[in-house]
Amino acid sequence: MAEQQYDVAVIGLGALGAAALWRLAEQGAKVIGIEQFTPPHDLGATHGKTRLFRTFCLEHPALGEYARLSRQLFAVLEQQTGEKLLSVTGGTIIGRPNSQAVSGTLQAADRLGVQLPVWSARELAERQPQHLGLRADEVAVVDAEAGVANPEGFIRAALQRAGQLSADVLSQVRVEGIRDEGTGVSIATSSGEIRATQVVVAGGAWLTRFAPDLPLDPVRTVMTWFDAAPGYGLDAFPVFVREINPQLTLWGHGALPGGAVKLGVGDIGVPRRGLNPDHLDRHIRPEDTAALTGAVRQWLGGINPKPIGVHPCMITRTPDAQFIVGRYKGNVLVAGGDSGHAFKHAPALGEIVARQTLGKPNDLDTRFIDPQRFRTYRN
Repeated sequence: MAEQQYDVAVIGLGALGAAALWRLAEQGAKVIGIEQFTPPHDLGATHGKTRLFRTFCLEHPALGEYARLSRQLFAVLEQQTGEKLLSVTGGTIIGRPNSQAVSGTLQAADRLGVQLPVWSARELAERQPQHLGLRADEVAVVDAEAGVANPEGFIRAALQRAGQLSADVLSQVRVEGIRDEGTGVSIATSSGEIRATQVVVAGGAWLTRFAPDLPLDPVRTVMTWFDAAPGYGLDAFPVFVREINPQLTLWGHGALPGGAVKLGVGDIGVPRRGLNPDHLDRHIRPEDTAALTGAVRQWLGGINPKPIGVHPCMITRTPDAQFIVGRYKGNVLVAGGDSGHAFKHAPALGEIVARQTLGKPNDLDTRFIDPQRFRTYRN
């Protein structure tokens, strides 16, 4: 491989890396993306056919602004590539009024100046009878902007568009080391050295190798699909998040045409064993789905609680369940710590990374995702 000098190299082409490469290319940077597999793939965090999209995000009030920008950028990329990336179905966020799910969603809506409809438990039962065991004091916040996004399609489209803008993409190339030389960065790969002025490391669970002093916790999780009675498509069973109790959150959506109902339980705060991403256990055992199967049996009607599809996945958690995106040190930026809720925000996070890398102003609040908030973890 002939040596070239790039403005920015992006390591890892999952959701955040592909988004960063695309947005950097759109802003005129000479960029290269490096991926150890062939994107899109099912060996990391960005796969599974669908991901929930919510505008009024319970995880942090400022994420509503991220979601609005991401929705705009999804639409732009759809027009540029013809790939269908986002289907808006509406959705419900269910729980007691003081639950994180409900209160967090309403805080995010309030920050955007939006008053969301709130259904009583009786109204929810009438409209969506599949939700069982509703307590009298539970409510459902209605997010008309919620829907499902296409993870594999997004990576394909982002890389396609970046390529049209003359970005280089290397697949099946493993990064072995990064050396910040002050005036630029040298990246050792299995195909030779790559030089760039700056580098964005978006390696998902592999980010721990390049930023070992950040508090990143890669864990194994599974994605699970179920067979359901007729009429359980997205129109009758739109996306939902239901906080049963502080230790159990159930989420999912109805079947896509020709598909199955996708359901899961929350990962944040749930004890899981750390992992080596090169040796992810891909065998599926009964204990992988036991908690979800029990929750489906108890809290959802019309769905066979025996899964018809299970696939392993990885998420990378952080102590505060927020992303780690921004300048790490010197000429190195990072984009990771997805904490199980980053995909919907990938286009906005890619824009944030691009602007920070190129020294451009950014209107979004990025303090809560700044890597420097964890500086006390460093030596």
